[in-house]
Amino acid sequence: MLKRLLSGANLFLIAILLVGCTSKVRYPSYYTLAIAPAATATAANTSQSASVAVRRFETPAYLRQGRIVYRQSPEEVGFYDYHRWAADPGVVVTTAVIESLRSAGMFSTVDRYDSQVHPEYILSGRLDRLDEVDYDKHVQAEVKLSAQLVNVRTGAFVWAGTVTESSAVESRNVNAVVVAMSHAVQGGVDQLVRNMEKQMSEPAVAAESSGLAAGQVNQK
Repeated sequence: MLKRLLSGANLFLIAILLVGCTSKVRYPSYYTLAIAPAATATAANTSQSASVAVRRFETPAYLRQGRIVYRQSPEEVGFYDYHRWAADPGVVVTTAVIESLRSAGMFSTVDRYDSQVHPEYILSGRLDRLDEVDYDKHVQAEVKLSAQLVNVRTGAFVWAGTVTESSAVESRNVNAVVVAMSHAVQGGVDQLVRNMEKQMSEPAVAAESSGLAAGQVNQK
């Protein structure tokens, strides 16, 4: 009798294993922000002789999980389980800012910040939001960026700015959401750099930059 029970239990376990093996396994899909590369400014278009280094843009903890985010209310944060970022959005935004600064021609050189670089200015920033927003009349992607420019020699904040950009999601699928996010990030980066360029073109800031460069020449 016991032998029959054991045989029946084995058959039952085998049946469960077979069903589990034949069930479909779902794997995550991965996406990246597609930011159009900016054209590099020529030397003739460069308005400042000073250099700048860009720190990696920080991101809040919920964006560092790697999953694409949606909000069904201002207070609620949801995550797509099977739709994730292939590249860290903070790194992608940092690269886009560097390319946009080079295109604008505000500085003689624009580099990614590291210990080997000794620039006149350091730009720090944060990707505050990168969300699909579902609680308004239309589904849209929303991006919020903030940044600060610091004079390394004096420690003074030369400029600080925050921008929020949104882009409509054209169809109800995650591919369309990522496309809208890419457009919003591009618009946010361009606006951030335009705001900085406007501030840097003011006489007081321009004179400071010229004086800084002249002092470095004398030191040499």
